[in-house]
Amino acid sequence: MSLLGSQGTVSATEVLLAAAVFCLVFLLLQSLQQHVPKELKSPPGPRGYPILGNVLELRKDTHLVLTRLSQKYGDVMEVRIGTRPVLVLSGLDTIKQALVKQGEDFMGRPDLHSFQYISNGQSLAFSPDSGEVWKARRKLAQNALKTFSIAPSPTSSSTCLLEEHVSKEADYLVTKFLQLMDEEKSFDLNRYLVVSVANVICAICFGKRYEHNDQELLSLVNLGNEFGDVAAAGNPADFIPMLRYLPSCTMRLFKDFNE
Repeated sequence: MSLLGSQGTVSATEVLLAAAVFCLVFLLLQSLQQHVPKELKSPPGPRGYPILGNVLELRKDTHLVLTRLSQKYGDVMEVRIGTRPVLVLSGLDTIKQALVKQGEDFMGRPDLHSFQYISNGQSLAFSPDSGEVWKARRKLAQNALKTFSIAPSPTSSSTCLLEEHVSKEADYLVTKFLQLMDEEKSFDLNRYLVVSVANVICAICFGKRYEHNDQELLSLVNLGNEFGDVAAAGNPADFIPMLRYLPSCTMRLFKDFNE
């Protein structure tokens, strides 16, 4: 049996084969979709496209689009970024309920594929783990910061060691800004502020203040800026899993930072 088309004859076998391939692709896409557990009710939200989800709707003026969607679907709704469901909260009362009253339930970070390439998945800042191990690490960091903030300053001009380091950076910035205004009339504040903040962090971690032209400090700041640019751009493989198996400049950069 055969079907006659404008380009020639198509056999029934070819039609069945095409249908089978279509069904397999459809089932594959369904298996890649991340679903809400059966015992939980999925929030209302707009229907998305296969693989892409609601990306096309959100690609421009995202905040305005989400505001408009929340007026239709309510203060708690679900959109899909690729195959990943994302919960969107709107309204002060709803956000307060989630982040304050139910803070324990919403304190974790998303388990994104890229995060496993940051400190081999053990990063305190990016780890999706919000269990007992994470709580112990956070407590350790808080105690260290508290100890540093109340540690007495070796000079009488500051009440604590942290205040001394912050005061030194503030004095340097004021002097430097006045100098730059006299010499150049205008300058980029961001570079100097970032280096000063990094210097305070170095004082906390290493007990040492660096000069602003120190190459070791500047390389650390530049590396942080580069990582921020890569992370801010986002990684499509975090939301469309099949892209993990394709060559990706973003994934290569994440791996380079990890090394």
